[in-house]
Amino acid sequence: MQETPFSLRVGHLLPKCMSDSNKTDFTNPSTFILLGIPGLETAHIWISIPFCTMYVIAVLGNIGILFIVKREPSLHVPMYYFLCMLAVTDLVLCMSTLPKTLSIFWFNSREISFSACLTQMYFVHCVSVIESGVFVAMALDRYVAICDPLRHSTILTNPVVVKVILAVVLRGSMIVLPYPFLARQWPYCRTNIIPQSYCAHIAVVKLACADTRVNSYYGLFVLFGVLGLDAIFIAMTYIQILRVIFSLPTKDARLKTFGTCSSHLCVILAFYIPGLFFSLMYRFAQNVPLHFQVLFPNMYLFIPPMLNPIVYGMRTKQIWVTLLRLFTHKGA
Repeated sequence: MQETPFSLRVGHLLPKCMSDSNKTDFTNPSTFILLGIPGLETAHIWISIPFCTMYVIAVLGNIGILFIVKREPSLHVPMYYFLCMLAVTDLVLCMSTLPKTLSIFWFNSREISFSACLTQMYFVHCVSVIESGVFVAMALDRYVAICDPLRHSTILTNPVVVKVILAVVLRGSMIVLPYPFLARQWPYCRTNIIPQSYCAHIAVVKLACADTRVNSYYGLFVLFGVLGLDAIFIAMTYIQILRVIFSLPTKDARLKTFGTCSSHLCVILAFYIPGLFFSLMYRFAQNVPLHFQVLFPNMYLFIPPMLNPIVYGMRTKQIWVTLLRLFTHKGA
């Protein structure tokens, strides 16, 4: 690791923090210090502008999705139920991370209690696994709708959709549960400074003065054994979907059918490809500048919650038509 550059970047914080946290071993430190974007502290106010914009758009956009689907009876179908679940996970992710990030940028409020840090860690990673499960459910819905349309309403009934959503939430909740418990058991005698704007799992356990390979191995299991298998299942599903689409007799039929799943495909690519890249980079990169390691994963974490309602709102005809009808009705 690049110990010297990092020490120079955060040197103004080390005397204050390390005097309290580095003298003795402590299993449960009372607080951690979140640095925000190390090396770019002087630009925090400017960096906060896009972050605040993303937060407002994400919250309003996802609440708007929930409102439209609830208001319009024609949208009470599995595809939009899963979209509502995606909106809920995006709201949870935004509200559990961005307020603290903005408080660091605006008020230099860097301290976070140990318990709050572990709670935030749990929600960040839990939501990621749940979101991946929602994408799998949406892929399954598109597969049935395109490959077996006559049985779609009998296969994906409301009770089945509820069971799928409960299974996705339960899976995400249980798989990520070891993260805070494993992190809590280690002694933290190096420092309590986290070079991030939120409490990521690996960023926290790297501060422990113990052998934390079990955390790394379990994190890789979640990355490849859970998220990776989800991505493989989605890829196999879309291979079957594309085979059916290309077998359609006319170009108009192919374009119309592909349009029903294009939004889903866009948000899937935006979720999995950068996520895999940044997860591996944070674990194994040695020569990547620290501010790059922090800033771009932050952008990756916060852009999808803003992007998802925009993509679905713009590319899904039923949503923007319903939204236009609501505004037209109010204007009249």
